[in-house]
Amino acid sequence: MALISYDDTDAAAFAASRELPRSGLDRWRHAVGQHLRRRAGTTVLDLGAGTGAWAGAFTDWFGVRVVAVEPAAAMRSHAAHRPLLAGDAAALPLRDSTMDAAWLSTMIHHVPDLDAAARELRRVLRPGAPVLIRSPFPGRHHRIALFHWFPEAVRVLRRYPDLARVRSAFAAAGFPVSSVEPVAQTTAASLAELAERLDRRAHTPLQLITDEEYADGLARLRAAADAASGPVVDHLDLLVLR
Repeated sequence: MALISYDDTDAAAFAASRELPRSGLDRWRHAVGQHLRRRAGTTVLDLGAGTGAWAGAFTDWFGVRVVAVEPAAAMRSHAAHRPLLAGDAAALPLRDSTMDAAWLSTMIHHVPDLDAAARELRRVLRPGAPVLIRSPFPGRHHRIALFHWFPEAVRVLRRYPDLARVRSAFAAAGFPVSSVEPVAQTTAASLAELAERLDRRAHTPLQLITDEEYADGLARLRAAADAASGPVVDHLDLLVLR
């Protein structure tokens, strides 16, 4: 099962607090752009599209057609991007060999059957098309602010599939080549802004710690925000599989 099931309250919180300003995503634009063929007819699958922020960004940045697939009805109800399809990672509502790339952002931990998902992506992607996975991975979280202020959330992160597990599943499905790099993003203009915008319901690791652990972490964050200045820059991994 997925770690959490999103209801309408969760989806609204996600849209309000997890959709980052594009001005802070320049390095993601560059990193992803290196792996996309930008030509007429290029189609990108955004799997686990959530409220559609990345689908909209890719459309504007790269001029590609983005087909968004999202299993949670609550998430789909908050997404403006079209086309937007209901679908599961293990049973994609797409024809064989029709996608030129697949984008999976902070969703791999919600996939119940990683091996089946890798096989489905192999089916719908054209030969040589990349799978681009943006995610925190266990053991590679040290430059993500969330885990600094809420160290108990590392306990949840350990339940995510690690790099070796993801690479193994995709290699078995026909993606033998992979690379990984950390990519910087400006998550907030300051710690004060991060504390103000933070919504527990929008973050799986925060939902799955105790109320006391969350309260303690929020207190630490707010205390630090009073004395800190400068932007909050996080580094999430981009795993590329072909």
